[in-house]
Amino acid sequence: MDGRRVDRAAAERFGRNLFMARRRAGFSQEELAALCALHRTEIGLLEKGRRLPRVDTLLKLSAAFAIEPELLLKGMDWVTAAGRGAGGFAVKP
Repeated sequence: MDGRRVDRAAAERFGRNLFMARRRAGFSQEELAALCALHRTEIGLLEKGRRLPRVDTLLKLSAAFAIEPELLLKGMDWVTAAGRGAGGFAVKP
């Protein structure tokens, strides 16, 4: 890893959403990776909640499924603290 902090709850939620979308589409990790010009291990890391995708990766994944990116982000919101610049993910169970 490159030292950036990953919000585990958000990464795990994204991973579940990605896994379910991949299964519904009938793709293997290898097939999805090929469609997105990614390595299969990247798909696995995303599905396991070890990583959060960059914006370009999110767009590649949503295009491969022919869905809106919001569907892969379902159950996650970004919440800013009132009066502060800092914020964080609010992940629904």
